[in-house]
Amino acid sequence: MSTRLEPKTFLRHFVNTADAAGFHVLEYGEAGGLPLLAADLSPKLPRMSVYLSAGIHGDEPAGSLALLTLMAQGWFDREIAWHILPMLNPGGMAAGTRNSPDGIDLNRDYRDNHAAETVAHKAWLRHAGRVYDAALSLHEDWEASGFYLYEMRNGEPAALGWSILQSVEAVMPIDRSPEIDGFPAVNGFLRPHANSSFETMHEWPEQLFLHRDHTALSYTFETPSSLPLETRVLAQIIAIKTTVNLLLAPRVEDAFEI
Repeated sequence: MSTRLEPKTFLRHFVNTADAAGFHVLEYGEAGGLPLLAADLSPKLPRMSVYLSAGIHGDEPAGSLALLTLMAQGWFDREIAWHILPMLNPGGMAAGTRNSPDGIDLNRDYRDNHAAETVAHKAWLRHAGRVYDAALSLHEDWEASGFYLYEMRNGEPAALGWSILQSVEAVMPIDRSPEIDGFPAVNGFLRPHANSSFETMHEWPEQLFLHRDHTALSYTFETPSSLPLETRVLAQIIAIKTTVNLLLAPRVEDAFEI
């Protein structure tokens, strides 16, 4: 069961928590009188750069709450450059609706740019030529029977996708349907746009745009809305922590670099 978040209260709490954690919080736009916020932590010599977003659909609160929980826990490694957008669709979150108050599915708008939220987000992304080692988007799915993920990466699938799924399975089932959202799936792993020609696609989700212009590796995590909110938040937290830990782990080929 989903729980509606009151965006003004949530965002005020997020700002206070992020400030206390040493993040710089920026209002990069507004929509319907509600702020669009980003929180950045930028060490001088970061080990890597990670992008995290949530709340692009207003009926999917678990991702936003997961980011707030991690911020409150002081989990974010200060040697990593973090770029966090806790609620991309505050108007939709206020109404408890998937779409923005203007009726636009923001996660289909990154080619056509109809929504003020999308235009502001893309301008923030393009500022100073932002590029990330990995981009993670946190979502929920009313129709799913368990957790699943999308990967965007040119070439062969990354091994960490399977490890992420395995880690989440400790707290919730994996959706093992052979088809999810009209795409082929293998034990919760989807790669529908691998090596796609972006220009032939009429609707671009956030991750497609990110992969084209801002990162070589991105994941979308999907938790089933039918499960308790606390379980969904925990699953998102586990997926984030597992991904970052795997990205930081030394690779075999690194040992042979000169």
